[in-house]
Amino acid sequence: MRSAVVVGAGIGGLGAAIALHRAGWQVRVLERAREFAPIGAGITLWPNAVRALAALGVTVRGREATGLGGIRNHSGQWLSRLDWSRLEQRAGGPLAALTRAQLHRSLLGALPGDIIELGAQVAEVPEADLVVAADGLDSALRSRLWPNLPAPAYNGFTTWRGLAPSPSTGVPAWSNSWGGDREFGIVPLADGQVYWFAALPAPQGAEYADDRAEVARHFGDWHEPIPELVASTDSVLHLDIRHLAPPPPSFVRGRVVLLGDAAHGMPPNLGQGGGMALEDAVTLGIALAGTDDVPSALARYDRERRPRTTAVAREAARVARLMAVGNPALATARDTVTRLLPGSLALRSMARWARWSPPPPA
Repeated sequence: MRSAVVVGAGIGGLGAAIALHRAGWQVRVLERAREFAPIGAGITLWPNAVRALAALGVTVRGREATGLGGIRNHSGQWLSRLDWSRLEQRAGGPLAALTRAQLHRSLLGALPGDIIELGAQVAEVPEADLVVAADGLDSALRSRLWPNLPAPAYNGFTTWRGLAPSPSTGVPAWSNSWGGDREFGIVPLADGQVYWFAALPAPQGAEYADDRAEVARHFGDWHEPIPELVASTDSVLHLDIRHLAPPPPSFVRGRVVLLGDAAHGMPPNLGQGGGMALEDAVTLGIALAGTDDVPSALARYDRERRPRTTAVAREAARVARLMAVGNPALATARDTVTRLLPGSLALRSMARWARWSPPPPA
């Protein structure tokens, strides 16, 4: 039986392990963490991500985006109203959200427990017929095999994320709020929870004594329920936004293949980072199923994944630049254009990246 080692047990790594296990490979997953603890906050799954999970045989129970949402300014006035129910018509499925911990548990549940090795530090390329480098944005294997590739770049923004109970006013609309170069996103989840994120420009590596107090300092005078959501959050995750620029010239080097953030780490502005990793996993499994010609299969994976992920990463970076508007006049112009743009056109623009379906078998 052909052997594969997957380095990293995040969304992409577990997805790749599932795909290879289903394709008949002997799989081992090496994860540097010593235990699986609840990490992150929430995650949005666009229709392409949901289809990828279905192709892996994984079912998740996320809360679907329904009704009206959209974009507001910091005082609560709507700049753009979006009817989320129309997304299924444009992208072939709904937009859903759940906690990252729930998604991680669902992926783990699709694998035999004995194939995952925790506390594994990987500095050299493991011995196996195939090595999947799914070890994240700061991938050690990518750095080793592509030593001339620049380190991930900071895009000037830092973010905070948290999970809060639904506010006293009830389940909020799925929305983003803008205030100059600051942004606050609200995503209702199941079980009475709300996932929120906040972003603003800051020096790279800045640390804060109290992250929740820092978010409240910048967003505490914004429209409701933003102040209540921040105040009722127990744990706030702080993270600088970095991305690969430029991406690797290839996702394949010999028997090693890059996957997920290790291949195409991008800004989170399209909500497609996890979706791209799951697409990678499905495509890799399909390319390798039923063939002994591993080099040709990996070449197919690279050929199918690199153009799409490069395009999505480029669009995510463009949207990130749109948010980085510190000049008040430019911010007003951006908001005005957003207000004049029909919601249906904005939804169509969002949906174009979500129309992906698994490729046919080799």
